[in-house]
Amino acid sequence: MCGIAGLVTGREMPEMRERLEVMTDVLTHRGPDDRGIYLSPAGRRLRAGLGHRRLSIIDLDGGHQPMANETDDIWITYNGEIYNHQELRTTLEAQGHRYRTQSDTETIVHAYEQYGVDCVHQLRGMWAFAIWDEERQRLFVARDRLGIKPLYYTVHHGVFCFASEIKSLLASRLTAPEVNHGELPEFLTFGYTCGEATLFQGIRKLMPGHWLTWDGSTVDVQPYWDWQFDEGQPYREDAVYQTQFEDLLDESVRLRLMSDVPLGMFLSGGIDSSLIAACMARHVSTPIKTFSVGFESQYYSEFPYARAVARHIGAEHYETVVKPSDFFEALPKLIWHEDEPLH
Repeated sequence: MCGIAGLVTGREMPEMRERLEVMTDVLTHRGPDDRGIYLSPAGRRLRAGLGHRRLSIIDLDGGHQPMANETDDIWITYNGEIYNHQELRTTLEAQGHRYRTQSDTETIVHAYEQYGVDCVHQLRGMWAFAIWDEERQRLFVARDRLGIKPLYYTVHHGVFCFASEIKSLLASRLTAPEVNHGELPEFLTFGYTCGEATLFQGIRKLMPGHWLTWDGSTVDVQPYWDWQFDEGQPYREDAVYQTQFEDLLDESVRLRLMSDVPLGMFLSGGIDSSLIAACMARHVSTPIKTFSVGFESQYYSEFPYARAVARHIGAEHYETVVKPSDFFEALPKLIWHEDEPLH
């Protein structure tokens, strides 16, 4: 998990770097390993500033962000993982693109050079990224198909501002924390806001499977993916679907094991996490690390189930006991992290 933030404006903003520093500082918990800021050259119609807080997972030494292409006129700040970046790299290098790192970040940059906004169709993974195109004077922002990675934005007096979390937008001091009263009925009915609006006036979220561009005057939001249901499929025996599901699950877990740091996962002992843990253990040569959270009361604790799974797959297992006092002491911090209320 990393944190991204940025500003694009057509007016003078001598304090742009300072604003970005504050915005990225607020995101330190998302990326404690590294930070970076890029400011595009002054004197053009628009000026962009990109900020990044990094959690190093792939190419620990060479994956510093924001990152540029070969000619330093396309810059990216990105949060996520591209599982097929090695295959894409082979294709892009054959088309003449030159790499300077081993990171999946650079693959997105070159894919954008090659395919433009349609690069999202080439990517398999989870992401929220923003690309500043100096030649086109355009910001391109995209979010993964299922919205695993968050992305919020606002426009204030001609300044486009985006970030991984709402609190980072508020830290820019370009927007005030005002209640969006129009969304209160929906929140009180469902416990959350369903669409792109948030409970903060003027702050919106980029929806899953969407991208947007900002040219200094217009926010153009476009969907690039949605669920497709094939009708009229021929009947198959249950065993066929079972085999297909097992293959898809195993492949999905394997793809997510791309890492230059040790692997671990949360293990509750339930069916879902136990299946994933078993698949992980099958694809790695060293024991995975598993983590479980339980309670003092054995009636509510799931420790025995998690321990049984950890023993079975040979995991390096860790447990944390949460007391009622721990929860209430942590409540202010939990609220701060959530950004929007939870019903």
